[in-house]
Amino acid sequence: MVRNYTIMPANKTDKLWRWLIGITVIFAVTIAVILFASSNPQGLTIQQKLQSRNQALTITAIIFLGLGVMINAYYAAKRVDVISKSALAAEKNLEISIQNAKLSEDRLISERLMTAVTQLGHDKIETRTGAIYVLEKVAQDFPQEHWTVIEILTAFIRENAAVREVEEQKEDESQPTSLSRYKQGERRTPQLPLNVHEESPKIRRDIQVALTVVGRRNYLQEEADKRLDLRNINLRRVELLGANLQRADLRGCDFRGADLRGCDFSGANLEGAELAGSILFEANFLKANLQGANIQGANLNRAELGGANLRSANLMGASLRAANLPGANLYKVNLQHAILKLANLCGAKLFLANLQGAKLGKANLSLCGLIGANLQGANLNGANLAEANLNAAKLQQAEMLFVDFTEASLTEADLCKANLMGANLQRASLYQANLFQCNLVGANLSDTNFCDVKLAGAILTGVKNLKPQQVSIAIGDRTTRLPDNVEIPIHWRQSS
Repeated sequence: MVRNYTIMPANKTDKLWRWLIGITVIFAVTIAVILFASSNPQGLTIQQKLQSRNQALTITAIIFLGLGVMINAYYAAKRVDVISKSALAAEKNLEISIQNAKLSEDRLISERLMTAVTQLGHDKIETRTGAIYVLEKVAQDFPQEHWTVIEILTAFIRENAAVREVEEQKEDESQPTSLSRYKQGERRTPQLPLNVHEESPKIRRDIQVALTVVGRRNYLQEEADKRLDLRNINLRRVELLGANLQRADLRGCDFRGADLRGCDFSGANLEGAELAGSILFEANFLKANLQGANIQGANLNRAELGGANLRSANLMGASLRAANLPGANLYKVNLQHAILKLANLCGAKLFLANLQGAKLGKANLSLCGLIGANLQGANLNGANLAEANLNAAKLQQAEMLFVDFTEASLTEADLCKANLMGANLQRASLYQANLFQCNLVGANLSDTNFCDVKLAGAILTGVKNLKPQQVSIAIGDRTTRLPDNVEIPIHWRQSS
């Protein structure tokens, strides 16, 4: 450490003495002149002599006083100068101390980082685990090194938990021998669906610790353009409860069987990720990218998926009870036998989605786009489909008791053998829809568009607000059961 000392130079001291000697000489001469003048009393009375001496003494006193003032002013100026120089010296010393402390801190950080990074490659898992905690402490103590530590840990995870490429299936499909066997009449064994409950080895302990540290980092210290890079890593059966992975790059990650309850994946990229059988209860996927992800059999109860991209994702058998999916992109998503009871899908895009056998009881599907969606055998009892677009949707044998279809569009939809008992179809459009053997008992058909609707075998007894004009533009036959107050139109063809 550099130190500064303030010392008055010798020439400054000599100059000061010269000034004092000069002032003393001047003062002595002045006194001598005054005394000489006052000692010549010729022609003066005693009174005048006394006055002259008093004046001389007064002048002498004034000179003494002036001299004292000048000396005091001089020393005061010197004190101010010394204090100023001392302050400057102290400030300089402080700057040097800060620089020395910064150099010491940088040296300490470098030493701790280098030691921890070296220990990450140690053979013993205990040493590696300890190094991870050391790095976490560095990130906490030195915020300027936060992102450096996170990059070190994510690189360690990528290096030690990379997804092993499985090419057997691709090779079987591309081998000429398979084609030759097929040509010879040998039957190919169909691929069985993934067993989501299949037991797999737990993730290595040091990798689990590294992920836990990354998941609980202080993300507020990160710049907006910084994203965790955890692509293509094997995280099967990992436990990351409440981890913060927002905006992370998780493309191609394998989370099968993982416990991810309450995790924050908002804005994260999980394209093509494996999440089959994982626990995602109350997880946050707000505006996350899950395109093509495999989420088969996962637990997404009460999860937040607002604005998420689930295009072509596989959610077969998944549970999304009370999940929130407003505005989500579910184009061509597979939701076969999925549970979506009480889920909020308001404004979601489910074009060509597969919801066969899904349970959507009391779900909110208002303003939802379901063009061409497959809802065969689905349960929609008590669901809200107000203003939804179900054009060309497949709703054969679907259970839709007391569903709200107010102002919904079901143009060319297939509702063959569907159960619409007590449903509200007020101002809904059923243009060219197929209601063969459909149960509409107790349904509200106020201002419903029945133009070219196929009503063969349909049951309309007990319906509300059905007018003869509506029936006259529909297509029915003698098997169609109309209310007692509505006559069968004469132009309906008679079944043989």
